[in-house]
Amino acid sequence: MTKLARVLGFRDLMLLTIGSVIGSGIFLVPGQVLTKAGGQIGPAMLVWLVGGLLSLLGALTYGELSAVNPRAGGLYVHLRDCFGPLPAFLFGWTLFFAMNGGTVATLAVAFNTTLAQVIPYSPEPLFQLNLLGYQLSLTIGNLVSLAMILVLTAINVKGTRESADLQNWTTGIKVGAILLMAVLLLSFGHGFSASTAAIWPSSASGSLLSGFGAAMIGVLWAYEGWQYVTFSAGEVIDPKRNYPRALFVGTAILIGIYLFANIGYLAALGPSGVADSKSVAAESLIAVVHPVAARLIAIAILVSVFSAANSNLLTCPRVYYAMANDRMFFQKLAEVHPRFGTPAFAIIAGSLWAAVLSLAGNFNELLTYVVFCGWIFYGLAACTIFIYRRRIPEASRSYSVPGYPWTPLLFILAAVILVANTLVDNLKENQDKTLKALSIILIGIPVYFIWRWRSGTTPEAPVEQPAE
Repeated sequence: MTKLARVLGFRDLMLLTIGSVIGSGIFLVPGQVLTKAGGQIGPAMLVWLVGGLLSLLGALTYGELSAVNPRAGGLYVHLRDCFGPLPAFLFGWTLFFAMNGGTVATLAVAFNTTLAQVIPYSPEPLFQLNLLGYQLSLTIGNLVSLAMILVLTAINVKGTRESADLQNWTTGIKVGAILLMAVLLLSFGHGFSASTAAIWPSSASGSLLSGFGAAMIGVLWAYEGWQYVTFSAGEVIDPKRNYPRALFVGTAILIGIYLFANIGYLAALGPSGVADSKSVAAESLIAVVHPVAARLIAIAILVSVFSAANSNLLTCPRVYYAMANDRMFFQKLAEVHPRFGTPAFAIIAGSLWAAVLSLAGNFNELLTYVVFCGWIFYGLAACTIFIYRRRIPEASRSYSVPGYPWTPLLFILAAVILVANTLVDNLKENQDKTLKALSIILIGIPVYFIWRWRSGTTPEAPVEQPAE
């Protein structure tokens, strides 16, 4: 049977890490973060820094996991080998129906929304369909979202190398655009000198801490995606060496880019201007450079969103491929295309579901449960490092996570706090979305046992030796 070829090197992994993360968040959410952080510069910048450091702790931990067991599926494989098939299945199930599907759908909706700012088109429905009693309206915007998903699906089916090359170029373009924007805003902005707001609050309060936690959700959405790089472990050249370096360098660069961009926004608009802004990048350039610059930043967002969606299609289907190889998902998804060498059916399946979601929701509706679902499993996957070290202490480790065991423990603790905080806050304000997130995971439990009964088998017991 045809297997996935190892074609991704250090540069591919590093740029994939960066490209997976930078989507539309850094162009849109800084205003929300500043507002929730009390409208003051210090707490808001601290949220961005802490969110980045949390991601870096996870990246350092996952670097060792990917080096010890570099197989296609990444976190799914670690959960399966250390905790058994049920948690692994629930991760893959949730990734398909909420995390990956929701992310690609969200990015497709953001692509449509941004393109409409560059080339205005009518929001009126072109036609309506009645499917199983549900009224489905299709607009030009819907077709734009679907077209983006279709194009990326075709590229990713065509070849991993082609998709990685596209990712490298688009990542370079959007990073260059963000850095150029920040330099211009810092050079010509006067937001700092015109501001009278205090940098730090005079005293800490319960509302400030609560707002800090709420702001962290938006920041972690902006950092969301670096974990996906682990899914492509079966296609990485020399993973024991390349994974740790790429995850560390890529995540560290992301922290620098995000802090630099936020400083640029504050220099352009000042704290009050950023807090009141819903499209901070465009408004900053309009205020400091020229109204035409808003069109240019919209183009940069289009490239950024396109790149982030491509990274999802390049990585996440490898989890469905691994599940199908374990007979825990549709068997067709385990096939590798004989000509293109890609898990073509897994890619197509994930894209079809993302297309459905793009027609059913919008950016804000999809945001909450994508982040919430993800961090449940990210924390659990980090726990596997302790099990690997106990089971295979003699494993040849070209890389060991620095600060062990505190590095993974801090990341796990942060994941627990984030999930708990989200549960408490969202059950008060967004109960429907939170229950939807939990129901997606819980529905996977009976589905797992049905699939196990149908297949007549379960994945193998936890591995005792590191993968070759």
